[in-house]
This record gives sequence, structure tokens and C-alpha cells, in this order.
Amino acid sequence: MPGRVVRRGALSLRWQPRSVVVALGLLLLTAVVGVLAMTQGTVEVSPSDVLRGVLGTSQDATTARVVRGIRLPRFVTGVAVGAALGMAGAIFQSVSRNALGSPDIIGFTAGSATGAVLQIIVFDGGPLDVAIWAVGGGVLCAVGVYTLSMRRRTSGGYRLVLVGIGVGALLSAVNSLLLTRSDLDHALEAQLWLQGSLTARRWEQAVPVLAVLTVVGPIAAAAGRRLDLMEMGDDTATQLGLRVERERLFLVVVGVVLTAVATAAAGPISFVALAAPQLVRRLTRGTGAHLVPAAVMGSTLLVCADLLSQHVPFRWSVPVGLTTGLLGGIYLLWLLGRSGKV
Repeated sequence: MPGRVVRRGALSLRWQPRSVVVALGLLLLTAVVGVLAMTQGTVEVSPSDVLRGVLGTSQDATTARVVRGIRLPRFVTGVAVGAALGMAGAIFQSVSRNALGSPDIIGFTAGSATGAVLQIIVFDGGPLDVAIWAVGGGVLCAVGVYTLSMRRRTSGGYRLVLVGIGVGALLSAVNSLLLTRSDLDHALEAQLWLQGSLTARRWEQAVPVLAVLTVVGPIAAAAGRRLDLMEMGDDTATQLGLRVERERLFLVVVGVVLTAVATAAAGPISFVALAAPQLVRRLTRGTGAHLVPAAVMGSTLLVCADLLSQHVPFRWSVPVGLTTGLLGGIYLLWLLGRSGKV
């Protein structure tokens, strides 16, 4: 595993200069796109006014209220959700050793969606209840997928993907059935949630995702070397002293938590978790999980998709989940059309 190592006593940190450059470049791009996105809307604001509004130095009360109260929470939610999905996608792809090992492909996002739809249609819950049930649905789905993929006390990478695809298809059918059997108002509310959106997101949605990222993100990043070992295969990782199945279970839990809180905040967002790790690997020209760059790439992709969703032709403002789904379909066809490296 190439890279440079910084040592301080008993602690050591391995880092790759190209990965750091890529992550910093993506952060800069995300910030630029975020400022541009916050200038758009019913009330047009210049980039300088956006910066003053973000820093709290704006003299215009309307500008400050629009930027800090409406547009900044939306941007922060997009950054946090994208980072959580990008990191979760990198974890699952390394655990399964498969480019299709993404939470939206292997059913975990569908599990969160089922929990939210049940709460909306059956129990008529509020936004907080929907978020809690979305997290619970994702966790229960992950438990089911992991249990069904076990064989001789081992959950193989391909089995995890295949079982997840089957469970995801089943849960998607359940979601459709619930929508057809509910009344019109609840069905419309659930359908809007299922599209995935950053519209009208407030600090109530952004803060929980940021809090989970603050706690879980460093834990996941610290497991990066173990993920690199797992990508070598179970036998090789075991010979190198790694307790593979225990580490796989731990990392699946970490990935599920990141996916569930992201889905609870913005609804099901496809493509980001699938594409972010693969794009990072191509930019860094390296192997391994690259969790931090993947998280930054996830933020960049979601913020750019949100800006694109506001500027589609014919003034059709569409939810960002539909935009990422369209891009994800194209990307998935390209990925499957490559020379069998899936």
C-alpha cells in the first residue's frame, strides 16, 4: 500500500499526496458550486452577498435571512448527506469487493424507504417520526441482508450483493403496494419523500447528519487500512492477522448508520454512493477504500446534482433524487458495459 507515513510516538498515519490534492480540489469545487447555488432563487443574491450572509456580516436583513435561514441549511444538508453516502459506498464496495456494492443497489436504501413509507401511510407521523423510522428500516434491512448472506459463518462479497439486490427488489414492491393501498394525500406525501430532495431542508435535517459524521466518520476513516486488507480477499486478510468476519460486521454497521441517517435527512438518493468511490479511484490512480476523498466526492456530486436539478430545460424544477437517478442509470450502464470488472 503506497503512500507516506507520519509517526508520532506509538501513533502512525499513512497518507497519499495525490489523494490529499484530489480531496482539496473537490472541497474547493464544492464550495464554489455551493456559493453559485446560493445565488439562485426567487431572490437573486450576488456571490459577495452570499459570503457576507454566510459569515453573518451582511447589512441587509432580507439577504441574511434568505442565505442563512433557507439556502445555507440546504447546502449544508447536501454536503453532509453526500459525504455520508460517499463514505458508505466506499465501505460497502470494499467489504463486498464489488463495484456494485452500493447501499442503493444492495437494498439498504430501500429498507430506509420502507420504514419511512410505513410511518407516513400507516401511522401518519411527522417529519421526526419519519426520520426515525427511516433509520430503523435501514438497520433492519441490513440485519436481514447480512443474515441471509451468511454461509458457514461467512458472508461472502458476491452473496452480500446478490442477497441485497433481491431484498431491495422485494422492499421496492412493498413500497409500491403501500402506495396503491393508501389514500391520495398520504400517497402523494410518501411519493414526494421517495423522490429524494433537498428542498426546504433546515438545520433540523442538517445537524443530525453532521453529528453522525463527526462521530462515525473518524471511526470509519481509522478502519481504512483494514478495508484495504479485506479487498485482498478473506484468505489473505486472515493470514495477515485480520479477523475478517468480525471486521466485516463492524464495517457493515458503520456503513448502514451513515446510509440510514443520510436517507432520513434527504430521502432516497441514488448514484452518489455508487459512483463516488469509483470516481475517486480513477482520480487518485490508486487502490484501496480512500474513505475521506470518497466522502468529499459524494458531497461534490450531490451539490452539483442539486444545482443541475434547478436548471433543467423548460423550467422544470425536479427533486435532486431524480437527477441523481438519471445520472446513476447512465453511469451504471457504462460500468456494466466495461470489460467485466464488476
